[in-house]
Amino acid sequence: MRNILAIVGRPNVGKSTLFNRLTESRDAIVEETSGVTRDRHYGISNWNGKEFAVIDTGGYVLGSGDIFEEEIRKQVKLAIEEADVITFVVDVTEGITAMDEDVAKMLRKSDKPVILVSNKVDNTKRYIDSTEFYSLGLGEVYSISAINGSGTGDLLDVVVEKFVDKPEEIKTDLPKYAVVGRPNVGKSSFVNALLGDERNIVTPIAGTTRDSIYTPFNRFGYDFELVDTAGIRKKAKVHENIEFYSVLRSIKVIESSDVCILMLDAKEGIESQDINILRLIIKNNKGLVIVVNKWDLVEKSSNTHLEFKRKILEKTAPFTDVPVLFTSVHEKQRLFKALDAANEVFQNRNRKIATSKLNEHLLPLILAYPPPAASRERYIRIKYITQLPLAYPAFAFFCNLPQDVKDSYARFLENKIREEYNFSGSPVRLFFREK
Repeated sequence: MRNILAIVGRPNVGKSTLFNRLTESRDAIVEETSGVTRDRHYGISNWNGKEFAVIDTGGYVLGSGDIFEEEIRKQVKLAIEEADVITFVVDVTEGITAMDEDVAKMLRKSDKPVILVSNKVDNTKRYIDSTEFYSLGLGEVYSISAINGSGTGDLLDVVVEKFVDKPEEIKTDLPKYAVVGRPNVGKSSFVNALLGDERNIVTPIAGTTRDSIYTPFNRFGYDFELVDTAGIRKKAKVHENIEFYSVLRSIKVIESSDVCILMLDAKEGIESQDINILRLIIKNNKGLVIVVNKWDLVEKSSNTHLEFKRKILEKTAPFTDVPVLFTSVHEKQRLFKALDAANEVFQNRNRKIATSKLNEHLLPLILAYPPPAASRERYIRIKYITQLPLAYPAFAFFCNLPQDVKDSYARFLENKIREEYNFSGSPVRLFFREK
């Protein structure tokens, strides 16, 4: 499991600039997902071989007269609970403000490592001015300029030193299925309905974090580990930050799973937060099953489910090769069909195609429908295809001009792979490499 670094502070001190600096410093591993409300971001950074998640908690201020009390306090509380290390960003050009002092007071009471960062330090005078922040009582002040990167290397050295190596996961060969989604869509009821009252057949095993509990499930011919996502639910006094809170928890749960069962509310359809959780699943290359719960509460005609499915897949495009099921946990309808679908997606995600079969199928198609020429004198020629040895379906296409292959042609090739081989529910990655 990755450690989490949270960036907190009052508005306009440069939190988002620092976030962009940390996540974009290693382009190859950037994995940024726009947050669920306004200005929230989750990204991946790597420093000295240590990969960690970065949370930008900016953007809570709505312009009310009482800015701090209602919004900033919530973001700091969330960061304290969820993060492993916290960077508290202040603005050297404005000095200490009342909001800075209130944030510092909260952070001093926490048991999380806090790194005080003086931002916008781009000359000697501002470096000297940064000493003012020692009075906040949070120890060493690290002076940086997020906009040009000055000092961020030293900051990252300190960040990774403060990370504690997390215990290894309890490894089993069983597939791990996670039930994820917005609050109040029926996740806990779904899990409880599956586990039933016969508690002797399941043995809870503590996972790598307090958020993930692995429960072996071996009833009715099924054999897998259920990743308990009870932590993704509404907490008291979270209010409008609940979407951000849910995504924080979802990140850890998704990373722990092989297949995610994304639950939607039939009465509300697919909403922005569902899309953001779905994007997290896809970016982490996990299998996906979409389950529309509370279907018993929807007035139906003969084609209601088809229209509902069409609207969902419009939102998930271009990834539309996804099983969509309609269930009622309350009525215990089609619950095990969701497990059947998860089992099938797990098999699809682990499907391996022989190199000879791939080339036999795809090379004639590529010859018949070649990639668009980069120019009159630059023709792209794909010579060879092979599946990469990864935990999810990924294919390497060796060609003379990999940088000139357009996204539209890559989607064409992916569709042709999906037409021939069953990868339903699993993201498929295509890489173009120079022969």
